Amino acid sequence: MKAKKITTKDETAQRKCDKCPQKSVITLAYGPHYFCEKHFVQFFENRFKKTIRKYNLFRAKEKILVALSGGKDSTVLLYLLCKFYSRLNKIEALIIDEGVKGYREKAIKCAVENCKKLGVNYKIIQFKKEFGITNDKLMPLILNNPKLGGTCAFCGTLRRNIMNKYAKTLGANKLATGHNMDDEVQSFVMNVFNNDFERMKRMSASAGVIEHSGFVKRIKPLYETPEKEIIAYCAFREIKHYSEECCPYSWTAKRNEYREMLNHFENRFPGTEFSILRFYENIKPLIRPHEKEKPLLAQKLVECRQCGEPTEKGFCKACEMIEKIKEEAKKQKGKGKSAIVSSKYNKKLTCATTKGEHI
Repeated sequence: MKAKKITTKDETAQRKCDKCPQKSVITLAYGPHYFCEKHFVQFFENRFKKTIRKYNLFRAKEKILVALSGGKDSTVLLYLLCKFYSRLNKIEALIIDEGVKGYREKAIKCAVENCKKLGVNYKIIQFKKEFGITNDKLMPLILNNPKLGGTCAFCGTLRRNIMNKYAKTLGANKLATGHNMDDEVQSFVMNVFNNDFERMKRMSASAGVIEHSGFVKRIKPLYETPEKEIIAYCAFREIKHYSEECCPYSWTAKRNEYREMLNHFENRFPGTEFSILRFYENIKPLIRPHEKEKPLLAQKLVECRQCGEPTEKGFCKACEMIEKIKEEAKKQKGKGKSAIVSSKYNKKLTCATTKGEHI
């Protein structure tokens, strides 16, 4: 894939790079910054390394497990970790197959190819083997009974269960995910709109507030990196990743509405998302538990009776969801219900249509 000029304004090509006499090929409107390819790549990589230092995400000699989907974010994350930190840190990848026929196997193929290219050991875990369910089996049940919740909510909970479980099994010190700045800002705004203060408190470049032996610390090195710049970096560095249709169930996600709203604000008022992230970082010390409170919170955790993962109740959220789905499957089978075919179902969505990635 040949890197193409990426612009947000017609005059970009007429301007010179901020760092050298070369013509700029990309404009970052929030600066505004104008860069040639070489200096954009340098700017991007420097911010990645700075984020790791700023939030003290990991130390030398620690083993890092990357949650690799095959998409642009996690692929760039793996690429950069290998480029700058593989000499002092052992890096491996965890690939999760949620069971979405015609979609997931393509992304997994990209993920595996990148692991082989980078010399990274990887492990593939399937929903079907872990939980006895796939997203393809889950979706019809939810369409017939929307009270169950959204497919993305179920999928996210089950993936987090697998990530933490296998991070421990594989002896990882840190679990790295490809969450970018857009993801974090969307989550913050969603938590405000949903009045979900508890979830908001757990947000950070280093997720969670409790130090517990049952949890492997999740880190987000792309926490301060805009999504569009990740796309540009992939193009310039010719990093192969899955970029075809999004998950066919992504239309069910409430997050899409927040993404569209924030993209609109960012396009009209460049720097909006950086401002929101900075606002959260400023209030974070005021809302997160004090250091003295953390041991008390950790004491409330017990092992899930079903899977052994940490939880505040008898059963963890993932196991509760699996039981709920099994019960629903029995009910619908007893009533002879068949899957409802939604007009939105199987609609071919690309990253551009769902995420507004028009650069």
